[in-house]
Amino acid sequence: MYITITPQKLGGNYSQSAADFVEYLEKENQGVEEGGQTKQAKGVENFFNQYDDGISAEEVVKEIDGNTAKLKKNEPKFYSITVSPSKYELSRLQNCSDDLKTYTRELMKDYVASFNREINGRSITIKDIKYFAKIEHQRTFKGTDIQIKENQPYASKILQLKTEIRNIREGRAEGDVEKMRMEIAKLEKGAPHQQDGKRIVQGMPKAGNQSHIHIIVSRKDASNSLSLSPGSKHKASEVEMHGRTVKRGFDRDKFFGHAEKTFDRTFGYKRNFAETYKARKDFIKNPKLYFAALMKLPTNERALAFKMMGDSGVPIMPNLPITQTQLALKLFNRLRRGAEVAIKSSSIGI
Repeated sequence: MYITITPQKLGGNYSQSAADFVEYLEKENQGVEEGGQTKQAKGVENFFNQYDDGISAEEVVKEIDGNTAKLKKNEPKFYSITVSPSKYELSRLQNCSDDLKTYTRELMKDYVASFNREINGRSITIKDIKYFAKIEHQRTFKGTDIQIKENQPYASKILQLKTEIRNIREGRAEGDVEKMRMEIAKLEKGAPHQQDGKRIVQGMPKAGNQSHIHIIVSRKDASNSLSLSPGSKHKASEVEMHGRTVKRGFDRDKFFGHAEKTFDRTFGYKRNFAETYKARKDFIKNPKLYFAALMKLPTNERALAFKMMGDSGVPIMPNLPITQTQLALKLFNRLRRGAEVAIKSSSIGI
């Protein structure tokens, strides 16, 4: 389970309104229905919240934009939460869309419980937040994906050869076009990451079940009076404001941990060590501790952990050494080199 929490972008791709972001989330519905014909098996996915389904994009924009009292121009008006179950987690679902909606509604209870805030002397509840969510079933490869990065040298060489061919055809250079075409074909097949027999390129749809959840949650509570920031650097503290003691903070560790437990409890999922938030956090902050725990796993669980790590983009050697000492040295060295990005759990930071 990979969860990111991102503040609204200010002065970048998104304006102060939620309209651009909501339009972005509607991208998968564009072209689904044409002339009365459904073009995608999954069909249209509408927005939903804790209580209602079938919420329109217009209603989402209206509700989020109208819930920004006293927020400054340089403060985010909403946060985006992206929840990406692994293929192993998705395989436990019976009806992907319905089950992910059920999970979202339970997950947002965990979100609320992670705030150290009160309203009129009571802890905040799910009724005190304003959020809207949407299920998506497609993903495309991005420039940050390890497959694109490792295919890039091949892509650059192919582009260079195609440019040379064009120059030859247009009389600006001389050369053997057929030989260049053969070299391009060789590079296409030689790229390390392939999908359905083709070199993986940026923008290519990812194969398999790619279902995930996008959540847009207002910075202000449902009454438009209290500011609730999951980006707070304070886990749980108290501060004097206007002559009174006010609780503040958001416990990200608590939220991420409970998010996994809620999924496991809801769908009867048995989580492997490599999938846990604690393990990923240890990998980034204390890799020796992570590696020691990994090597203590029973053989079958350790084998599954290696497979899951490979699926996540963590570099694993293709041939495991015979002895555990060799494995320890080689794997540890590989894990130390740049794999943090592949398993990072939150854009706000762990």
